[in-house]
Amino acid sequence: MTEYRKVTDRLSVSAQISAEEAAAAVGDGFALVINNRPDGEAPGQPAGAAIEAAARAAGADYLHLPVTGRPSPETARAQAQAVAHARGPVLAFCRSGTRSITAWAMGEAAAGVDRNELVRLAAAAGYDLAPVLGVQP
Repeated sequence: MTEYRKVTDRLSVSAQISAEEAAAAVGDGFALVINNRPDGEAPGQPAGAAIEAAARAAGADYLHLPVTGRPSPETARAQAQAVAHARGPVLAFCRSGTRSITAWAMGEAAAGVDRNELVRLAAAAGYDLAPVLGVQP
C-alpha cells in the first residue's frame, strides 16, 4: 500500500497509486484524488482513466493536473484552489509526491501564504521546498 504523507489536514501527497489504491484512499477518507502525472510518463504506469474510474466509483472526485518538470503558475494555482475547495481531504500523487507538493506550495505562495510556513510543512512531510520557494535555510 502506498504511504500517504500528510502535509495539512486538507492535503496529503504520495507516490504513484494504482486504481485499487485510489479506491482504498477514498475508503481512508479522501474526497478528492489529484493526479499530477502525465499518462505514459513511464512504462508500467497505471492509466489515469483507470485511477479516475476507481476513485469516482468509490465516491471521490478526481482531477488530472499533469506536471512535467516544474509546475506552471496556472497549474500551481489550480492545485491550491482544488485543495482549498475540495469537500474533504485531498490526496495528490505523482511519481514520488514531489511535483504534487510543489504545485500546491507554489499556488499557496502565489496567494500570499508565508513561504517559511510552506517550507516547514513540506519538511515535516519529507520534502525540501526551500530552493523552490526561495527560502534561505
